[in-house]
Amino acid sequence: MGAMAERIVLAFLLAAASVLSASAVDTKLTLHNLCPFPVYPLVTPNRGLPAISDNTHSLDANGRGLVSITFPPTTWSGRVVARTGCTSPADCDTGLAAPETVVQLVVHSTDAGPGQDLATYSVSLAEGFNIGVVVSPQSIGGGQCPALGCPVNLNDDCPADQRVVGKDGGVVACKGDQGYFKQRCPLTRVNGTDHEPVPQNCLAPGELKVVFCQTAM
Repeated sequence: MGAMAERIVLAFLLAAASVLSASAVDTKLTLHNLCPFPVYPLVTPNRGLPAISDNTHSLDANGRGLVSITFPPTTWSGRVVARTGCTSPADCDTGLAAPETVVQLVVHSTDAGPGQDLATYSVSLAEGFNIGVVVSPQSIGGGQCPALGCPVNLNDDCPADQRVVGKDGGVVACKGDQGYFKQRCPLTRVNGTDHEPVPQNCLAPGELKVVFCQTAM
């Protein structure tokens, strides 16, 4: 390979590395509340990873509550749940313990191969359900990035013996069973070995958007 060709290849590799680096630094977690009541989001990192939220803010109802949080530029994983029926972040009807809808996130993973910036995400009902949640990547860098989650209020038809009642006497969560959850919300995970029936290989999304009480995929 001649000197000119080597310089061209080097310039291309540097440009590609710059794009991947920028996508990692700029990736955001956006939380948007469409529920008819306020939500206190709880963002929890997996063990050994840094916290990215102080978990004290409330998202106003009916689409007015929205916040964006920047992920660290290195691999990060954790979970997001919605606390509801709260008089304070530490006093809520749901979201501090099961049953609760759990969003699971991994960003800036290299599992797809060297130099690849992979994001994986899911909505789990293995711990039960409190509100509907949908995750959708934005500003996608490539791959397959389907919207996943549960755009249905499973509390409405929750079996009587599986209901959790809140302070005001309404049904605020559902313990449910795997069959009921999977039938109503097939794009979720209902146990530790379950997966969604759609492929996912999402590369370098600029944003992972988590929407509470979204009513359609």
